[in-house]
Amino acid sequence: MNSLLKRQIRKYLPKELQSNTDLEKFLDAIDRSYNTSEEQFGMLQRATAISSEELFGANKQLRDETISQKRIIKKLESVIDKLQFYDLENVRPDESSDSLKLVDFIDNQTKEIIKINQQKDKLVQSLERQNQELNDYAHMVSHDLKSPLQSIEALTAWVLEDYSGVLDVSGKETLQLIRENVEKMDTLVKGILQYSTIGKIEKELYNISLDSLVNDIIKTFSKQENITFIIPKKLPVIKGDTYRLEQLFQHLISNAINFNNKKEVSIEIGFKEDSDYWNFYIKDNGLGIEKKYFDKIFVAFQKLEDNYKSSGIGLSIVKKIIEVYKGEIYLESEPNVGSTFYFSIKK
Repeated sequence: MNSLLKRQIRKYLPKELQSNTDLEKFLDAIDRSYNTSEEQFGMLQRATAISSEELFGANKQLRDETISQKRIIKKLESVIDKLQFYDLENVRPDESSDSLKLVDFIDNQTKEIIKINQQKDKLVQSLERQNQELNDYAHMVSHDLKSPLQSIEALTAWVLEDYSGVLDVSGKETLQLIRENVEKMDTLVKGILQYSTIGKIEKELYNISLDSLVNDIIKTFSKQENITFIIPKKLPVIKGDTYRLEQLFQHLISNAINFNNKKEVSIEIGFKEDSDYWNFYIKDNGLGIEKKYFDKIFVAFQKLEDNYKSSGIGLSIVKKIIEVYKGEIYLESEPNVGSTFYFSIKK
């Protein structure tokens, strides 16, 4: 059984069972109870989604603790500023109490910083371990699932072509259903592999014309006459790499089109520049998203729509790319009105 699955199952077992010598037999029995590849893939997908949520939560906790640490450091800086006005060699008796209080305060705050750093170290170790398990899983997916999926797709195509005159309507519909499910699994496999490698691939940064890059992406949707793209001013030339930036804009533009219920689809792409960042936005008039889902949509495999062509991993890839470029992403949205995704890329 995959190590990622074992870890997730152990989490829900009582402590007395977690170190039991019969545990491996128990896990093996679970593994064998999932007979079909679809059942096994579903189980792996759920385990990956849980791990992705854990990583998301751990990252949020790290950010919160960093903010907390900065607040403590500010307090300490304030105390140090006050101490500069004290003549420590000639402290009057009535001032000695205040001095001791300041020393105690500094001591307590120092201990608090040490405690926070210890917690952060544990979280970092946990993140590294979980990332390794996710990467192991992606490696398994690429080798164990991709090849069989390609074989199934080819075989069903041959059957439809060679026996189209023999098959009845029901038979053809069944084969088509198989092909759709293969396509769904292939989309998931590609999404997982893309997510697992997007941050690891070393890319040299060079000048890229976003105007040309985005226009090339727009051309792929040119056959759909009901889509209007609005770009108020020419997009800039920035430092980056083509692969990641293509993935970034491709996913956001595709989402704006795929999750849109309007007869006339409108997508606006713009930017502002400041001293340290390029600040972009992509606005649509689509389905919109309720506020309670704003964080959830950036977690892998979290889909608000049951669309088999969607892997549920696109926005998590977007977020990961933006983090590689030391930027941030957030959105504003209103159901049935549309969404605007704002993101930054560090210069």
